[in-house]
Amino acid sequence: METEEGYAEKLCAKLFHASMKVLHSICIIFVSQKNFERDMLTFISCAKTMTARTSVGVPEITVPYFQAEAVQNALDMGQFSAADLERLLRINSKIAAENYLRYQDFFSEVNSAMPAICAYTGAVFKRIVPKDFSEDDFRYAQEHMRITSFLYGLLRPLDGIKPYRMEGDIRLPERGGMTMFDYWKPLLTDYFIADIKHQGGILVNLASGEMRDLFDWKRVEEEVRVITPEFQVWKGGQLKTIVIYAKMCRGEMLRYIIKNRIENPEDLKAFTWEGFAYDEGRSTDEHLQFTLV
Repeated sequence: METEEGYAEKLCAKLFHASMKVLHSICIIFVSQKNFERDMLTFISCAKTMTARTSVGVPEITVPYFQAEAVQNALDMGQFSAADLERLLRINSKIAAENYLRYQDFFSEVNSAMPAICAYTGAVFKRIVPKDFSEDDFRYAQEHMRITSFLYGLLRPLDGIKPYRMEGDIRLPERGGMTMFDYWKPLLTDYFIADIKHQGGILVNLASGEMRDLFDWKRVEEEVRVITPEFQVWKGGQLKTIVIYAKMCRGEMLRYIIKNRIENPEDLKAFTWEGFAYDEGRSTDEHLQFTLV
């Protein structure tokens, strides 16, 4: 005959196993919800034009992950004359002289670092308008936005950088004669994939096409979900990409993501700007078409 102690032990064991099953179910539901609500990472291209200073206040200025590599790149670029830069960067003599001085003053304490999101002044960045960001906006952007850079590799919005000019096809002697595309690819690919996965495994690609050459893009597409919005207009009976419109739309979409804390790709479809709207009939899960209507 079963003793009271034996019965109590069996009852406790049954209750324990039952409670563990309930806890396991709760954990599955919780993890599923977290996976559904996972964040996205958005990345954009750097701009060729930069400002020398900014008055925009930011919560903090952080150190770029590839700061050491950027320092060596700047040292190498500082060895070129203004005439060399004019030829290598395919720029006029005035811009070449400006960037020669930038590299000569790169390590000067007077030339202080600026947050990347405020340093670039191209068409994309003008539409982001960081000057009216709140502290929370900046902190959200820091976690969910990345900027490609031929000098710095990959940047967060608040990473401190100095004005420079660099192209992806530049070959630096200290880099074994490799182009910057070839130099950065093995360094950035694993880092970028891990960064995207940390943010939920979804990348919103608002960068220009050439920036894919900074990474092993095939691996990126294999390991994470890449969503690429495209902005086009009807011209001559055909859909065409007008570069300046596309850049402005990219900046506006990034601002929309940051200001509205967009974390679900479906919510990108609600984006509209100056007549551009989501075109469901020409879109796929990985390609979001926005057409000027």
